[in-house]
Amino acid sequence: MNQISLRNFYLPIAVLTVCFATLYFQVIANLVTDWTINDNYSHGFLIPFISGYLIWENRARLSDIPLKPSKLAIPGGSVLAGGLALFVLTNIAAEQFTMRVSMLVVLLGLVMFVGGWELGKNLSLPIGYMIFMIPLPAIIWNKIAFPLKLFATTISVSFMHFLAISAYREGNVIHLANTSLEVVDACSGLRSLTSLLALSAAFALISHHSKTRKWILFLSAVPIAIVVNVVRLTATAILAEHYGARVAHGFLHDVSGILVFVMAFVLLYAVHLFLQKTFTQKIGAN
Repeated sequence: MNQISLRNFYLPIAVLTVCFATLYFQVIANLVTDWTINDNYSHGFLIPFISGYLIWENRARLSDIPLKPSKLAIPGGSVLAGGLALFVLTNIAAEQFTMRVSMLVVLLGLVMFVGGWELGKNLSLPIGYMIFMIPLPAIIWNKIAFPLKLFATTISVSFMHFLAISAYREGNVIHLANTSLEVVDACSGLRSLTSLLALSAAFALISHHSKTRKWILFLSAVPIAIVVNVVRLTATAILAEHYGARVAHGFLHDVSGILVFVMAFVLLYAVHLFLQKTFTQKIGAN
């Protein structure tokens, strides 16, 4: 490229980057604050880096895509206009979740507008992946967390009965012979599920599985998160039965959370190996 073409290429990108950063500065700042104070979404700090890695991993294929700036109307301009309209409407309504989603729509629109439809299509997954860094609205979170608490409590108590441990459930409270444990939102399993879904999505995107197997790997995070959370609740109740309710709080509680996530990752990797082995066996059979 000569000096003029370089200027014509980089100057619009610089201007659009500054406009995007100015428009969404407060949205991004509030999002970072949420990651800091909301333990359910502390993994949000990692999501942009994982998205960047997904782009870097496909850098060779992306570099072969010719840059064809979109015409104003279709498709980049339309996506960009839609994202900006969504931002304006949700800003007026002070609805944070949709306002944050509009940031991803605008980002995709900018990519299409500057680089063309083909580039936007190839970057849609890394950009869309960043949805995992946006906290769900509290009303939706609570609608999911409460049934999960009841389900986890019920299964844990049933498992304790199987182990001949005296326990009964009252709502989200587990009553033992010498103490009672309340299953709070943090122990509902939803926190593990949100983090594990983000991890399994990245794992699926990076893997070389077929589309069907990628979806299986991604969705396997749901039963895995539920199983490991039930194991955590049951183990905590058993320890509380022998050593008192204090084991359900403090250091041991935090360590159990880490161990559970490690267990979930191991199970997720086991699913990956199973899918890989099944695929290899089918090829060998053919």
